[in-house]
Amino acid sequence: MQVYLVGGAVRDELLGIAVKDKDFVVVGSTPEEMIAAGFKPVGKDFPVFLHPKTHDEYALARTERKTAKGYKGFVVHASPEVTLEEDLARRDLTINAIAKDSTGKFIDPYNGLADIQSKTLRHVSHAFAEDPVRILRAARLSARFQDFSLAPETNQLMQQMVASGEVDALVAERVWQELAKGLMEDKPSRMFDVLRACCALKKILPELDKLWGVPQSAQYHPEIDTGVHVMLAIDYAARQNYALAVRFATLMHDLGKGVTPAELLPQHIGHEARGIHLVKDVCKRLRVPNDCKELAQIVSKFHGKLHQVLQMKPSTLLSFIVELDAIRQPERFKDFLRACEADSRGRTGLENHATPAADLMQKVLAAAMNVDAGAVASAYDAPEEIKAAVFEARLDAVKKTLSLL
Repeated sequence: MQVYLVGGAVRDELLGIAVKDKDFVVVGSTPEEMIAAGFKPVGKDFPVFLHPKTHDEYALARTERKTAKGYKGFVVHASPEVTLEEDLARRDLTINAIAKDSTGKFIDPYNGLADIQSKTLRHVSHAFAEDPVRILRAARLSARFQDFSLAPETNQLMQQMVASGEVDALVAERVWQELAKGLMEDKPSRMFDVLRACCALKKILPELDKLWGVPQSAQYHPEIDTGVHVMLAIDYAARQNYALAVRFATLMHDLGKGVTPAELLPQHIGHEARGIHLVKDVCKRLRVPNDCKELAQIVSKFHGKLHQVLQMKPSTLLSFIVELDAIRQPERFKDFLRACEADSRGRTGLENHATPAADLMQKVLAAAMNVDAGAVASAYDAPEEIKAAVFEARLDAVKKTLSLL
């Protein structure tokens, strides 16, 4: 039995990045021998075991044979005869196909060390084309390793995969899983650059893909191109270390601009309303978690209205707070403002643009929440009377706060 450290742990060690999870491959063993040694079997599709003490993953060396489209269309063969080189050959990128033995020696049959030196993301073999998830992984790693570039031949292979329909076999859960991880990287725009370059974005998120080439008014958007604006916005959200829900909402906020009638361009009056059903379609298709879905919908619907708050009357401001359900869900409201801030600052030359509308809305919410609604309601019986009285009490508080600004 020979044990090797493999994959991301070796790659990150070579890059000087802190190693979080360790994966090992075991050559020359059987499931029975692993169990006898105290390892706990956890693999469903192929033999994977947890170390009895460290709980690190140990997988038996294996090969795969493509039998159908999609990432599940494989027959896995694991046996003591499978070599380390054969196991590494089925991995996605050369920088992930380096192994390290117990003496600290690196085994690098596919020149991953050279690609780390040249900062290149390159597929190990043509077997890359058998699993469409690898397109998403390559795009995600481009967002993580900002100074790495995708090898031209790998982009070409990915284009061929898209053209052959392999990407059509991706299932919603895997697409969302990889997109969510990519959005949480340091520069998520690079993920979408890679997906666009191989034409995969048109298949995975056609609503987003349509935004490139759509003009906006240079007066408000010096970058002009809507797709460029959205990428600037999500990178801003990443720099602020915002949560996934905020980053996803920022990604989705301008989908309506992709269907603006040509005669209206470069203006996008009503794009918020046009975008709502597109956001809902994306969330349904990708089975997006509720927190991300709900925030994306309210940001899409209301981000344009936030720009108008400095001109609103106190009663309109309070009504907007109520419409956003901010009093019941203040944390979601904060995330709404964060996404709107990313929208505002995701513009060329306006990265440090002040957002006084967001500041004002927070003050209005604080004033409204300081009202004891229960005490006000106790003086009334009819639900409509209670609702009106609470609104008036909150409106008084809002007016008092605004008078002090």
